[in-house]
Amino acid sequence: MNKKLWRIIGVYSLIVLGITLLFLLRFLGHEKRQQSEKENMNVIANEISQAYKTGDDQGIEEVCDKLRLIETKEKENHSTGNGVYNVIWVVAALNIILMFLLAAYLYQRILKPFKQMEEYASQVASGNLDLPLKMDRGNFFGEFTWAFDTMRKEIAKSREAEKNAIENNKIVIASLSHDIKTPVASIRAYAEAFEANLYTSPEKKQKYLTTIMNKCDEVSKLTNDLFNHSLAEMNKLEVKTERIELISFVREKIAELFVNPDDVELKLTDEEIYVNADPKRLQQIAENLINNTAKYAKTPMEISVESDPEFAKIHFRDFGTGIPEEEIPFIKGKFYRGKNVGDENGSGLGLYIVDELTCKMGGKVELYNKTPGLDVVVCLKTK
Repeated sequence: MNKKLWRIIGVYSLIVLGITLLFLLRFLGHEKRQQSEKENMNVIANEISQAYKTGDDQGIEEVCDKLRLIETKEKENHSTGNGVYNVIWVVAALNIILMFLLAAYLYQRILKPFKQMEEYASQVASGNLDLPLKMDRGNFFGEFTWAFDTMRKEIAKSREAEKNAIENNKIVIASLSHDIKTPVASIRAYAEAFEANLYTSPEKKQKYLTTIMNKCDEVSKLTNDLFNHSLAEMNKLEVKTERIELISFVREKIAELFVNPDDVELKLTDEEIYVNADPKRLQQIAENLINNTAKYAKTPMEISVESDPEFAKIHFRDFGTGIPEEEIPFIKGKFYRGKNVGDENGSGLGLYIVDELTCKMGGKVELYNKTPGLDVVVCLKTK
């Protein structure tokens, strides 16, 4: 594009320069002739004066002949001068015509395509991705037009893919939600049967209990599928931190997560410790760690709290076999499961969720093997 413009400007400049030089040469020649004629007139005037003083009639006649010759040349020079001025008008006219032609060319080849690009960009920005852009590789924006239209097509494809993904998500979530309702309904029915004492024998009671347990496993599997499906949205989980008193929160909100009070030992002080945290997410973190302890360590849990100038630290310690040291750097990764999980079902997301939510609250998670057990330390900002 730049090279074409420079070529156009160069050609136009050369044309104007050539015409201007021609005009200057003609004009300078005319000026020289007029100067020479003035000098001749001065000489003739002197000759007439001398002839008149001496009474030389023949000399006067010769001077008159010279005057007639000069008059003839003067007329010719006048005609030449008119020709020079005509050249000036021609140059002016040609310059104006060339300027209009150049302006028309620039409008047609540059300004008009640019205006079309501007209007097209506005259409795309407003969401109209079905409008094609006419491509003319001959103008200065030809390649850019092609690239812009290609970008429009790619955006349209991405929008369509995103739309399909959203629809598929809706279908999958609706299907899983529907499938969850069935075992939940069965669980409720058997629970109502227990409430009404409808079982007539120990065998029937055991059958009811076994059915409830199986249905709970079904619900667990379906909810895992649902969670795995929505895991891509994990980074969009909303966390709203507020100022909370940690000791009372552990006593009132975390301790109640244990079905059996003997499964937890609280080692807390009476000191008030304030942290910046989301109460709902902090409870979710504790629930994941409690479930991990029940599933893998199968021991009671010890919960204690300590603080330093920067962090308040909640220790969730079990008394199981711990985690191999070489796995600790990876254990918080998504879907990672340690070698010592045995036959326990799981998705490898518990510690990943704990770490993700803690980081969103401005904290961090630390893991330490103890003798025995594993100590998961959730560090929360105190300021």
